[in-house]
Amino acid sequence: MKKHKSLLLLLTLILAIGTVLAGCGSNNKNDDQSAKGDNGKPKEQVFRMNFASEPPTLDPGQSQDNASNTVINAVFEGLARKGTDGEPVPAVAESWKISEDGLKYVFTLRKDAKWSNGDAVTAKDFEFAWKRVLDPKFTPAPPYVYQLYYIKNAEAYNLGDIKDANEVGIKATDDHTLEVTLENPTPYFLNLMSFQTYYPIHSSAKDNDKWATKPETLIGNGPFKMSKITKGQKIELVKNDQYWDNKSVKLEKVEMSIVNSSATELSSYRNNELDYAGQPTGSIPTDQLNAVKKELPEELNIKGISSTYFYVFNTTAKPFDNVNIRKAFSMALDRKAITEKITMAGEIPAFGFVPPGIKGVKEEYRTEVPDTYFEENLDEAKKLLAQGMQEEGYTTLPEVTLIHNSDDRHKKIALAVSDMWKKNLGVEVKVQNQEWGVFLKNRQNLDYQIARSGWGADYNDPMTYIDMWTSKSGNNDSGFKNEEYDKLVNEAYSSSDNAKRMEMMADAEKILVQDNQVVLPLFYYSNVSLVKPWVKGLTLDYKGDIDFTRAYIE
Repeated sequence: MKKHKSLLLLLTLILAIGTVLAGCGSNNKNDDQSAKGDNGKPKEQVFRMNFASEPPTLDPGQSQDNASNTVINAVFEGLARKGTDGEPVPAVAESWKISEDGLKYVFTLRKDAKWSNGDAVTAKDFEFAWKRVLDPKFTPAPPYVYQLYYIKNAEAYNLGDIKDANEVGIKATDDHTLEVTLENPTPYFLNLMSFQTYYPIHSSAKDNDKWATKPETLIGNGPFKMSKITKGQKIELVKNDQYWDNKSVKLEKVEMSIVNSSATELSSYRNNELDYAGQPTGSIPTDQLNAVKKELPEELNIKGISSTYFYVFNTTAKPFDNVNIRKAFSMALDRKAITEKITMAGEIPAFGFVPPGIKGVKEEYRTEVPDTYFEENLDEAKKLLAQGMQEEGYTTLPEVTLIHNSDDRHKKIALAVSDMWKKNLGVEVKVQNQEWGVFLKNRQNLDYQIARSGWGADYNDPMTYIDMWTSKSGNNDSGFKNEEYDKLVNEAYSSSDNAKRMEMMADAEKILVQDNQVVLPLFYYSNVSLVKPWVKGLTLDYKGDIDFTRAYIE
């Protein structure tokens, strides 16, 4: 498949140096000047953004979506945090040592790290949080529990093969020292220390399963703390004066509205009611994108990111328990038409699952392993559909429904895709919009046939896209189980030969996309957002996550 070279270069640059968002110039004004200056700029250090959907959880052990993580990443902090180049820098841990064999990590925690209530953050808080996620009795089962399986005996304890949590390779030897022993050398383990599943939890959570739902019990250790939650309307954060590095935090408040309308979000931005609009928590109407390009060229940011937009099949539900029918649906779509006429923001049509911008052996993984797992071929799609229907004894397909979460952009894409299926395959597909929390539960419970999905890198290695489809992964919402796939992932986990690791992950991706068509890749994301000229220090990482913790108003 041809790829746009400039976009690939941009992805590489994002990985290398990060992205600092800034703009210059806006003539928009707002009648309400009580909290704003004459040009609409906030008079105080307040940052305003919108969420298209309410975060389903603020518990780092249960989180798996952008909305939740955006809040969690401000309220909590791990042993390390992402630097401007995307690489880990000291956070709660002031330093660490790694054994020569790569199996043992000793983290030394800074003594001035505190919780928002003034308690000291200790190594025991990390041990508690990690073992809490691994506890077989912890419900609902954390979707990212497998992300802790790198730790010695973690998987065995989580699956009940080992009963004693003390046998897991996590040990607080004193208040400021955490020793972690791994099953195998893991080159990207330090990157995981800034991932939400590895965040600490305050000990008060032991006796309160609702601790993450109220500001007064949501005790965090990050740059901000929760001050207000108005369900379905607004979330408010304020600066955490107990944070060890609070001198680097200039914003006094972050206001997050919850409005599920991209048109309203854009209108609010134009009226200077928002300082930021667009992804990853919101969106800009695609039918207004050209107008925005002309109206606000200096404030609009369109950047390639390492994330994939795709549909996932429920491989246990009819008619998609048949691989030929899955392949037919995938091959019958025109991805170029979707990116050029529907999304219109420089996205790259996808024919694999791992996006550009992810490290390989010497170059990007996607450069070394081209995404040529399948091609769009209408004639072949019709043949495969007929073959699949014959195998299942169908004269007509069962009713098919495609579900997506509430978002104007997702709806437009889904309607375009369903129209292609009707035109190219003669198949009627119902499109159904669902509220985010309901949508997630239906996907997790396999209560769907085809569902919208998206995935951004948790760390800079192809494994972050590959291991989510193992039979034990809490993020595998497809019903797909394949022994060969699991074996390849386990062997890649244990290998210290990076070239062999990449080869095994490429083989696994082939099983996922080409052989079984578990996922239907549509395109590799770009981030489309607007940022006011007075906002400085706002950053996006290589997968498009927003970091406002060191931002400020100028």
